[in-house]
Amino acid sequence: MAGYKVEICGVNTAKLPVLREEEKEALFARIQAGDMEAREEYIKGNLRLVLSVIQRFSGSGENVDDLFQIGCIGLIKAIDHFKPEFMVKFSTYAVPMIIGEVRRYLRDMSSSIRVSRSLRDTAYKAIHAREQLTRKNAREPSVMEIAEEVGLSKEEIVYAMDAIQSPVSLYEPVYTDGGDALYVMDQISDKKNKEDNWIEEIALKEAMKHLNDREKNIIRMRFYEGKTQMEVAKEIDISQAQVSRLEKHALRTMRTYLV
Repeated sequence: MAGYKVEICGVNTAKLPVLREEEKEALFARIQAGDMEAREEYIKGNLRLVLSVIQRFSGSGENVDDLFQIGCIGLIKAIDHFKPEFMVKFSTYAVPMIIGEVRRYLRDMSSSIRVSRSLRDTAYKAIHAREQLTRKNAREPSVMEIAEEVGLSKEEIVYAMDAIQSPVSLYEPVYTDGGDALYVMDQISDKKNKEDNWIEEIALKEAMKHLNDREKNIIRMRFYEGKTQMEVAKEIDISQAQVSRLEKHALRTMRTYLV
């Protein structure tokens, strides 16, 4: 793809530096000592890695500058979390993080709501500022601190960050064990409407009589007490996947007596 060997985000990609292994080791030792100049040099020395990764997404139709910026966020995260004791090359550690960052971006962009370029740029600046302030102060910064760092109002930061958030379906799988998927809704407890929940109706109570003791206990904790599957799993000392399977079986059994 010839378009990549030109200027991207103001960077002449044909002149990107290449670091030798000994240079990387020396720079990383300085980074661990808190040398910010070494960190910047390390970032610049790995921009070719970002360039290589984003070529995999050339068919996405997204703006090359945007992909490069997002890839750089992944690179920076990799630099900030990498440790020599991982016993792997930095590139081996960084590539999955860069790919993950780009994929999250593409997933967000695939939603039905399209966000304007200016809003996305503001959001990326805010994300970068949050990363820098977190490292500098060893804590999560406030919205006001991020706004001051970026040079925008608090309202603009909040609006931009909110605009790039993609909605999550309650039926989105978050984990699979033995072929049984656990969904977002399985992680959510019902803290409201406990007293008038449908499961307290007489017909459902009658249906529960056809369950074994363990299934009754799971249904009671899940729907009467509003506990998550994880909370139930800890209480009865089994895995969350087992809770999910038992809950689904119990509900199927109850449905046969409710039709």
